[in-house]
Amino acid sequence: MAAPFHPWSHLTMQNAPQSSLVGEEYEVEVGPVAHGGHCIARTESGRVLFVRHALPGERVVVKVTEGEESSRFLRADAVRVIEASKDRVEAPCPYAGPGKCGGCDWQHAKPGAQRRLKGEVIAEQLRRLAGLTPEEAGWDGTVAPAPGDKVPAGEVPQWRTRVQYAVDEQGRAGLRRHRSHEVEAIDHCMIAAPGVSELGVEKRTWPQIASVEAIAAVGSQDRQVILTPRPGGRLPIVELDKPVSVLRIGEKDKAVHRVHGRPFVRERAADRTWRVGMGGFWQVHPKAADVLVEAVMQGLMPRKGEMALDLYCGVGLFAGALAERVGEKGAVLGIESGKQAVEDARHNLQDLPRVRIEQGKVEQVLPRTGITEADIVVLDPPRAGAGKKTVEYVSGLGARRIAYVACDPAALARDLAYFREGGYKPRTLRAFDLFPMTHHVECVAILEPVK
Repeated sequence: MAAPFHPWSHLTMQNAPQSSLVGEEYEVEVGPVAHGGHCIARTESGRVLFVRHALPGERVVVKVTEGEESSRFLRADAVRVIEASKDRVEAPCPYAGPGKCGGCDWQHAKPGAQRRLKGEVIAEQLRRLAGLTPEEAGWDGTVAPAPGDKVPAGEVPQWRTRVQYAVDEQGRAGLRRHRSHEVEAIDHCMIAAPGVSELGVEKRTWPQIASVEAIAAVGSQDRQVILTPRPGGRLPIVELDKPVSVLRIGEKDKAVHRVHGRPFVRERAADRTWRVGMGGFWQVHPKAADVLVEAVMQGLMPRKGEMALDLYCGVGLFAGALAERVGEKGAVLGIESGKQAVEDARHNLQDLPRVRIEQGKVEQVLPRTGITEADIVVLDPPRAGAGKKTVEYVSGLGARRIAYVACDPAALARDLAYFREGGYKPRTLRAFDLFPMTHHVECVAILEPVK
C-alpha cells in the first residue's frame, strides 16, 4: 500500500521556509565603511551586518531590515546611537533616516567625513580587486569636492540636475526607500538643483503616472519632464511652475516619445553647447562635465596630429575636447551604443570634420573598424565597467596614454587589473565627489605602458 501523500513532503531542508530575522535588534560596534553606503559590523555571535545610517567607530543599536537565519550576512539600520562619532551631524533632510528615502547615504556625516569615507572605499577596492596601493595607483588618497560644493556641516549642496521621482498610489511624487519599491512622499528634495526644485513636481498629484523624471539643463533655461504612465494609464495635462517640454515612456516599446516642446535639452560645458535628446545621458552634477574634461585633458596632454579614441562617447563630450586639441591633422573616433546619443554626437560635433562617430557596442565595433593603433584613448564606460574583452583590445593599440573615467570604484579596480595584464599601469588617479550625500564617487585614472 502506497504511503499517504503529505502536502509538505516534497520540501527539503534547503527550500523549507527560513526563519526571518527582520526586526531583530543587536547592539554592535561599527567597523569600517564598505562599498554601497553602509558600514560593516558583527553581532556577538560573529554574524556580519551591513549597517546603514552609522559611522565607523560608533556604538549603535541596529534593527535588521533583510536576512534569515541561513543568510551569509544581514542588512540593518542603526536605529539608536549609543556612542556617536565626531563626524556625525543631524541629518539636514527630514526624509533621511532608517526606513525613509533611499536616495542619500551619508546625510548624517560631515561633508569632509563623507569624502574620507569615499576615499577609504576606493582604497579598499583598489587593494582587493587590483592589488594596488594608493601610491601604486598614483593617487594621493583624497576625494576632491566639485567647485562650489564646500558647505558647512548641516548644509547640503543643491547639485542634482536630474531627479527621478517615483509616484505612489495616491499620485504623490516622492523617492523610493532603500532597496524597496515603496515610495517616500516628499515636498522637497534638498539635493535637487534649483532648476529642478522650481518646477514644483512635488506640489502636484500625478494620477495614472508611475514616475516623473525632471531635468534642468546647465547653461540654458531648458527644462524637461519624462513621464512613465502606469499600465493602461493616460497622460495628465502637465502644468508646472516653469515652462517645460514633456516626453513620455511608451508602455509597449519602452522608448521615449515627445509629447510637446523640444525633444532635447541644451547643456553647456567645455566651451560648447551640447544637445542631449530624449532624456539621454549627461552628467548629473552641474560642474561634473567640466571637471572631468579638465582632468582627462590634463592627464592625456593631447598633441597636434594624434589619433584619439573616445569609447562610450555619449553625446560627444570628450570627443569634442580631443578634436580641439589634436587639430586638423589629427583624428578622433567616437563609439557609442545608443542610437539617439550617436545622432546627438554627430549634431554636436558637425563643425569638426576630423571627428567620426560610430554606433554599436564598443567590444563589437572597435575590432570592426580595422584600427590597430591609437595615440590616446578615453574610456567612460557604464557602471559595470569596460570588461576584460574591451580592455584587452584597447591594450593592444599601443596608446601612449589611456584615460579611464569611472563612476564605480569596484569596476575601475577590476578593469585596472585587466589593464595590468595588457601591459598598462596607472600613472595618476584622481577622485571627485560629484555625488554629495550619496555613496557614489567619480574617478579618473590615467594609464601608460609599463616601461
